[in-house]
Amino acid sequence: MKFIIATNNEKKLREMGAILEKFGVEALSLDEAGIESDVEETGTTFEENSRLKAVAAMQVSGLPAIADDSGLEVDALGGAPGIYSARYGGEKCKDDVERYQYLLENMEDVPDGERTARFVSVITCVFPDGREISARGEIEGEILRGAYGEGGFGYDPIFFVPEEGMTTAEMSQERKNEISHRAKSLKIMAEKLEEVL
Repeated sequence: MKFIIATNNEKKLREMGAILEKFGVEALSLDEAGIESDVEETGTTFEENSRLKAVAAMQVSGLPAIADDSGLEVDALGGAPGIYSARYGGEKCKDDVERYQYLLENMEDVPDGERTARFVSVITCVFPDGREISARGEIEGEILRGAYGEGGFGYDPIFFVPEEGMTTAEMSQERKNEISHRAKSLKIMAEKLEEVL
């Protein structure tokens, strides 16, 4: 059985591919399937955007498809950047560093103790017969006032996990893969897939 993973992000492909492999499923990226898919993320939640991407890939390929939508929610900013995490700051933020620096600027006046946040990952799997599975994973933390660590990507250098005593950018890749929001949503997805495959 073949599945489309609605991304060309190598990291996501490896993580999701490893799970599908356990069920004897061959995972194909959009590129490998010859699909050009640039879905406009018009949803207002991670769930809606994840589903939009999965449905688009399934409709084009005729194969079951899996998609992920993830980001950072900061309580003091009313949940921002949320679904706009990868586009936070618009044109003036051209990379991850500029995005997290912009976030820190917006949080300058937020006192310590009120800088709570979470990473969220929602994975949706849709089948041509209409079945759908969704899984949500979260990891709680705090936004620091500066960047620490060389690993990870995105907001990892400013996202501190109290139980670990470090940012997600300071963790080993192995540890991050055990406790991250995506690790949690993938684990739930694997359990749900086991029931249907």
